[in-house]
Amino acid sequence: MSRNRRPGWVWMKKAVLRLLMGIVGLWLLGIVLFAFIPVPFSAVMVERQLGSWLQGNFSYVAHSDWVGRDEISPWMALAVIASEDQKFPTHWGFDVDAIQSVLDSNGENSRMRGASTLSQQTAKNLFLWDGRSWVRKGLEAGLTVGIETVWTKRRILTVYLNIAEFGDGVFGVEEAAQRYFNKPASRLTMPEAALLAAVLPNPIRFKAAAPSGYVRQRQQWIMRQMRQLGGETFLSRNHLN
Repeated sequence: MSRNRRPGWVWMKKAVLRLLMGIVGLWLLGIVLFAFIPVPFSAVMVERQLGSWLQGNFSYVAHSDWVGRDEISPWMALAVIASEDQKFPTHWGFDVDAIQSVLDSNGENSRMRGASTLSQQTAKNLFLWDGRSWVRKGLEAGLTVGIETVWTKRRILTVYLNIAEFGDGVFGVEEAAQRYFNKPASRLTMPEAALLAAVLPNPIRFKAAAPSGYVRQRQQWIMRQMRQLGGETFLSRNHLN
């Protein structure tokens, strides 16, 4: 009986291996292609859409309007750096000090995002699922190395701003700017950009359309950080304009 079962197990192992190789191949292809072409949708967008359909919510639409870096207000780029990853221009994809802090705290979930750079968040949002686990973080690390190797920092920032989730069904800074401020992303002011950045840790719980006291406090903190970084000169100095 074991002899009869063996061919089946061998076939299954080969099928799983081919599937994994296919997924890795798609990831590598995506890294190369998205270094030049607009990203039509992200894995997190697909996850949100499928999740809504499975729950019977057919009115939900995960929507994003791609815009180039030149069509995004410099304040928005500076706001996400100030709030999410101030070492973004200089690190190679990972904030070693923040990662060590998470390890020292036994990997508490509340600190896992704090150790996640813009590069890591871009890799996760684009190619992986939402949630927190060490398995996903491992895959995220490999993909982060890939995009840091192939993409420029300016490209990583552009993709991040186009696929980041700013609210329920609101993905990308252009969609967020139109939805919350009735203007294009190119015209976002400093306070508006800081408000959008303030909801990024949890865009479902924190509302840009109806900001809580905490979100307003975070907005003010982000604006202070933006000024301390040097304002728009920070972007030009680091070739992120």
